[in-house]
Amino acid sequence: MNNQKSGPPLALYTTSGCHLCEQAEALLGQVGLTFSRVEIADDAVLLERYGVRIPVVRRLDTGQELDWPIEAVALEDLR
Repeated sequence: MNNQKSGPPLALYTTSGCHLCEQAEALLGQVGLTFSRVEIADDAVLLERYGVRIPVVRRLDTGQELDWPIEAVALEDLR
């Protein structure tokens, strides 16, 4: 878990070596949102769902998802 400022429960769906995922993670940090990284390669269902969409930010309490490109304004709207 990334220990930034609090906010809604968020997951960042990602995989190793994904430069866009690294950019999304940095943006989440800049906005100050707390999130958990979820490695999609470890789960066949997640790989099927997010394999061509990552990075994806998902608000866990509502199910709202943001696909790449993710903008700071959209992340603020998740609060």
